[in-house]
Amino acid sequence: MEDPLREPDSSLREPQDLLRELAPQVLGTLVRRHGQFDACEDAVQEALLAAALQWAETGVPENPRSWLMTVASRRLVDEWRSESARRRREETDAVLELPTQALASDEDDTLTLVFLCCHPSLSVPSQLALTLRAVGGLSTTEIANAFLVPEATMGQRISRAKQTLKSSGIRFDLPPPAERADRLRVVLQVLYLMFNEGYTTSSGPALQRADLTTEATRLAAMLHQLMPAEGEVAGLLALMLLTDARRAARSNADGSVVPLDEQQRARWNMAQIEAGVALLTRTLGKVPIGPYQLQAAIAAVHDEAPTASETDWPQILALYEVLEQVSPGPVVTLNRAVALAMVNGPRAGLALLGTLDGDERMAHTHRLDAVRGHLLELAGELVAAREAYQRAARMTASLPEQRYLALRAARLA
Repeated sequence: MEDPLREPDSSLREPQDLLRELAPQVLGTLVRRHGQFDACEDAVQEALLAAALQWAETGVPENPRSWLMTVASRRLVDEWRSESARRRREETDAVLELPTQALASDEDDTLTLVFLCCHPSLSVPSQLALTLRAVGGLSTTEIANAFLVPEATMGQRISRAKQTLKSSGIRFDLPPPAERADRLRVVLQVLYLMFNEGYTTSSGPALQRADLTTEATRLAAMLHQLMPAEGEVAGLLALMLLTDARRAARSNADGSVVPLDEQQRARWNMAQIEAGVALLTRTLGKVPIGPYQLQAAIAAVHDEAPTASETDWPQILALYEVLEQVSPGPVVTLNRAVALAMVNGPRAGLALLGTLDGDERMAHTHRLDAVRGHLLELAGELVAAREAYQRAARMTASLPEQRYLALRAARLA
């Protein structure tokens, strides 16, 4: 059986996917050697742009990571020379004289980079934003959508975080064991948000981005190897495997969205489901319960149902009730409303949904109206459902979701 955690052959990767995977590795190596996070990130971005232009004409080089390291290192040298800093020039001139092979390192510094971005000198929102930018490669717009805040606010947050790292003199190393637990929570949230943006993109023509989900899962697997006794690390990895297992069935050949209850379950990745369930089985009941373990358990209930009609909705509702106690938030309440509707009827779900109407965190997302439309449709209130679908379609920047919601509204006309 195929190993769901095995990395794909790099020769089969699309150039843009390869660049996304290599970018944090190259950035991590540069920061380890030179410090100056901000300057190193600028150099890596320039190297990525050069690669995108050159590789399109010449093809991917034999050692793409080494190629990126060489170009990014030279960009750093050029920048330091332009500042006429003799000491830095003397130090970095030696970098140019190193052979290409010496610039590359077999060590993957990506996980260390994640912990650096999650340093306690930064606020938690800044930690999340900077990691998604530097490691996940998300745009400022994508990160703002994930946090449900305006883009300008997120841009300022990222800039301040870079400046803090630049002036702090933080060493580029994994935190000592005594500090890891405090920073782990933010690292897990970063990987969770990265995965979610890949699984359902917030904007653009594609429903999902496999490069993001693959990288988030890879980092979660690395983290699990580093901290195998951490239940929430195992829970997050299980959640990613169980959720991503449905990827192939989530859209038709024309890119249109297929909702969960209409998906062809034969297209689900059984190897990933089995791996996720096994991780969860080894974890539940042996360590304190956390939100990622609970979400993974919910995903497992969905994945193990032979058909949509056989889904154990009472169990899912019970899990959401526990999740809301452990990690309350509007998105959890939104999902609990769906489960409640499936158990006690759409009116019950709509009543719970109404408690979110005044929550400002839901003002920047279409999901509240999308769920309201679904529950109103189940309740037979077709005119109100159509209006809710239309509002949701206008709010989302995802073209596949726009088309799906508009189609649901049109069917109720």
